[in-house]
Amino acid sequence: MMKEFRRKLKKKIASKNLTPAGNRRKVGIILFTTSIAIFLLFAVRFIYIIGVGKVGSESLDKKRQELYQGSSIIKAKRGTIYDRNGQPIAEDATSYSLYAEIGKDYIGLNNKELFVHEKDHDKIADIFNKYAGIKKEDTLKQLSKKVKKNDNGMYYGSTEFGAKGKNLSLETKKKIEKDLDKEKITGIYFTEHPDRMYPNGKYASYMVGYAQPEKSDDADSKISGKNGMGIEKAYDDVLKGEDGFKYFQKDSKGQELPGSVIVDKKATDGKDIYTTLDSNLQLRLEEVMDEVYKNATPDDITAMMMDAKTGEILAASQRPTFDPQTKEGLYEEKGKPDPVWQNLLVQKPYEPGSTMKVFTVASAIDSGNLNENETFQSGKIQVYDTPISDWKPEGKGTLTYRQALSWSSNVGMVLLEQKMGPTWQEYLNKFGFGQSTKSKLPYEEAGSIQDKNPVDTAMSAFGQAIGVTNFQMMQGFTAIANKGTMLKPQYIKKITSEDGKDEKVYGPKKIGQPIKEESAEKVLDYMKDTVEDPVYGTGYGVFGIDGVNVSAKTGTAQISDKGQYLTGPTDYLYSVVQIAPTEDPQYIMYVTMKRPTITGEHGDAPKLISDISNSMLKHAFTVDATGTKE
Repeated sequence: MMKEFRRKLKKKIASKNLTPAGNRRKVGIILFTTSIAIFLLFAVRFIYIIGVGKVGSESLDKKRQELYQGSSIIKAKRGTIYDRNGQPIAEDATSYSLYAEIGKDYIGLNNKELFVHEKDHDKIADIFNKYAGIKKEDTLKQLSKKVKKNDNGMYYGSTEFGAKGKNLSLETKKKIEKDLDKEKITGIYFTEHPDRMYPNGKYASYMVGYAQPEKSDDADSKISGKNGMGIEKAYDDVLKGEDGFKYFQKDSKGQELPGSVIVDKKATDGKDIYTTLDSNLQLRLEEVMDEVYKNATPDDITAMMMDAKTGEILAASQRPTFDPQTKEGLYEEKGKPDPVWQNLLVQKPYEPGSTMKVFTVASAIDSGNLNENETFQSGKIQVYDTPISDWKPEGKGTLTYRQALSWSSNVGMVLLEQKMGPTWQEYLNKFGFGQSTKSKLPYEEAGSIQDKNPVDTAMSAFGQAIGVTNFQMMQGFTAIANKGTMLKPQYIKKITSEDGKDEKVYGPKKIGQPIKEESAEKVLDYMKDTVEDPVYGTGYGVFGIDGVNVSAKTGTAQISDKGQYLTGPTDYLYSVVQIAPTEDPQYIMYVTMKRPTITGEHGDAPKLISDISNSMLKHAFTVDATGTKE
């Protein structure tokens, strides 16, 4: 029985091939079949990848190009701004900014300490002060800052050193590094930036403006004119050029292979701009304005010197101003964060006061309404319901209309305006008041002429109730200095490509003939009295220049605030225009000064203004005499 059972069991096992040999055969078949299936799967996948060129959403060709091909921007060079004689005012460069690592856990390879040690603080402060002009106390304050733990519990941290620690030249960087190496000081580093360099510092800053990288942390960032200011912004499209693009093969280290470059688009460098500014005169102007601004502490000063025969601006500046290299002065002091971005020469209309009387007299002469020997009683005059006084209410007695200009009589100007009637308004338009000079400088104002009532019209004849800009005044003065021909103020001499093949030259631009030649000559003769007449000349003994005949007119305008004239002892805008020499004008010099300190050791307002205007004219004639000026 048992034997029969075993026989049947063996027969059953044999029929199902459950023997060890059979099992091995089945496992072999399964493994072989699986291997073939996997191979076929990989083969199909490989064929698909080769055919389509993608792995998932990633392009193999793109990855190959990233590995073995590179591309980069070809940077266009921003055009250089020059003075009239080819001296650079603004040019492209690389600048550097200081920073210090003060976290005690800033450690390099081989446990090398890369942070600033406290024992070196004084030495670092001395070095920074010597080469970058950073105050020692400021450096010590920054180096002593406390560093907080980061997310990893490490004391990492860096600190910077303000405006004076930025925009450093390569020369300054090397000097600092040399002294740091000499003292074996660690932890001081530099970041590199594409930059715009202004080698002259404060130099017609609001006329020139400034440019800087759009992204300070991007080495390929475009440099562009900023804050709607000056030539850098007005001519940004001319200066900036157009970047190019190139492809190249890379080696195994990712470096560009020589000879493999394909330029897809050539870079077009920006054009260079030659201004009309004369560095010899401009630097002198900056120097004397700094001195007067420090001594007089006015709200502001403006000054401009022009070539009388061409309308070219030879020097122009304002205070307050800023250094476009360091940006020092561009922002107000602590607590007043608003930037000072206003070009006072074109953006801020003001009531000019008595310098406007030059145009009143010129218009009266030209229209046949002035007899220089006719007299009037100075002091006061009633215009409808408004009494108008001279600057001395008691007057100067009986004056001729010629003396009305040199003594600066408001009453005399009102009488001339009344003689002219509506013709006065016509002459204001001829001289360009209430109209833009189209300087192209950003945000130029057109000024205003208040002519809604007879009182405003009368006041405009002596420089109140009318808003003007410096450019408008200088434009009008060219007609007086240039035989009645009015010239547009020019600050660009030429724009040229670097190779000189594409060049545009700007010459004198006549924009009108508001008065006849003989009228202009007579006004210049009258203006001499301001300087030469010891009895009636308001500028006698102040605005004359030895050996040169000068035609001048002084101005003292009350300052209007919210429709009311201020009455404080210094609430005036003082000004002077000087045209010299009288017989053949070469220069026009115009200075304004708002609310200066006019008491004490610094003298009175005319003296303060003459410190600028006389100094500039004397310097200009001296330069001409030595033959060093173009």
